Amino acid sequence: MTPCFCKSTLGRALAERLGCDFIEGDDYHPPSNVEKMRAGIALDDTGRRPWLAALRQRIGVYIARNDNAVVSCSALKRNYRKWLSGDLAPVVYVYMCGAEDVIRARLKAREHHFMLADMLDSQLRTLEPPVDALLVPVDLATEAQVARVLQALDIEV
Repeated sequence: MTPCFCKSTLGRALAERLGCDFIEGDDYHPPSNVEKMRAGIALDDTGRRPWLAALRQRIGVYIARNDNAVVSCSALKRNYRKWLSGDLAPVVYVYMCGAEDVIRARLKAREHHFMLADMLDSQLRTLEPPVDALLVPVDLATEAQVARVLQALDIEV
């Protein structure tokens, strides 16, 4: 498993259980992207390109070392996922799925994050759900989500 993609809360918990590094994808956004999202402006493909490039480079370091990592990243489109991991190595994508109202409530509950909950609509319009990812319901408790991923990967920790 090199690396595993999912969202932040699950990602941190999963990395801790696996004893590997956690890479917060949001940390790789250039300042211009952060400012746009703080202003409620959705990113387009052009705006996401430098962010995805920075993440791909970081992921490549782990793959070159044959090391595990868990990465949080929205990777909304199929071509983003293909570009992030395409020719690098096997990766596992975790698709956190659930009702829009549950996702919106969780976004609103976040503190100190630059992406506004109001931007969920644009993300859902952009989303191309993955067909080759582990499906994890957002309404499960984090530990249950971790257990589901570990079970699917046939990993005992």
